[in-house]
Amino acid sequence: MSNIVLITGASSGFGALTARALADRGNTVYAGMRQTTTRNAAQVQAAADYSREHGVDLRSIELDVNSQQSVDTAVAHVIAEHGRIDVLIHNAGHMVTGPVEAFTPEQLAELYNVNVLSTQRVNRAALPHLRAAGRGLVVWVSSTSVKGGTPPYLGPYFAAKAGMDSLAVSYAAELARWGVETSIVVPGSFTSGTNHFAHSGKPEDTDIEAAYETKYPGLVDQAAKKLAGLAPADADADASMVSDEIARIVAMPPGQRPYRVHIDPANDGSEEVSDVADRIRNEFLTRVGLTDLLTVKPNAN
Repeated sequence: MSNIVLITGASSGFGALTARALADRGNTVYAGMRQTTTRNAAQVQAAADYSREHGVDLRSIELDVNSQQSVDTAVAHVIAEHGRIDVLIHNAGHMVTGPVEAFTPEQLAELYNVNVLSTQRVNRAALPHLRAAGRGLVVWVSSTSVKGGTPPYLGPYFAAKAGMDSLAVSYAAELARWGVETSIVVPGSFTSGTNHFAHSGKPEDTDIEAAYETKYPGLVDQAAKKLAGLAPADADADASMVSDEIARIVAMPPGQRPYRVHIDPANDGSEEVSDVADRIRNEFLTRVGLTDLLTVKPNAN
């Protein structure tokens, strides 16, 4: 049986690639994106063309993760058409670059809204259906920056992704007895195949930004080039590695999907730190008598 998949932030980058990879494997995929009739109309057409040309079931759907009404409407549409959602993928996110001090508190709040609060909106709309079914999979697209090497001038983004990752860890335990699995996918710093760096936000306080430029001239470009240089010099080190891994996880038998996987050609150290953190989590839950929260038995309701 094919899965009914809903993915956020699927207009480009990891999201668009993942939507196509999952559709190629026979799933019915709803590619969530905002402004489907205006800003992203070309992306909607591209998805429709791909669906037709490849004979797959890939459908664009209006889904603005910053609007609870939009999220609720999208989830209700999927449920009305299929009666279920099998896989929910939290992919939507936004990056900013620049000295942390130069960002206003309002800018940080907006960034957390996109990267963290959006997942809560989608979960509150979709999870009741997964819990009622007693099965399902939630995939969280995290970042190696949560626990790995963290170059400067990306602080607000790193903090937001860390917040999202922490939510994923908590949700994993709280959904286990409902039969709903969690997989946290941790991409590294892919500098090609996504629009993260190209479309990154900038600080509003240009005076402070200019002051930092006197001590850290050209740091953003320098860091981006160094990050790109860390990856192996082969054609496989691109964003499709992430979409292929997500498709592989979704295709695995229920109850056997990995809790956390890393896709990091640059090897920034995140996997090593995560291994320790996840081991401590497992040991602690075992010590407090909650070992059953580490595994999921589908159809447990």
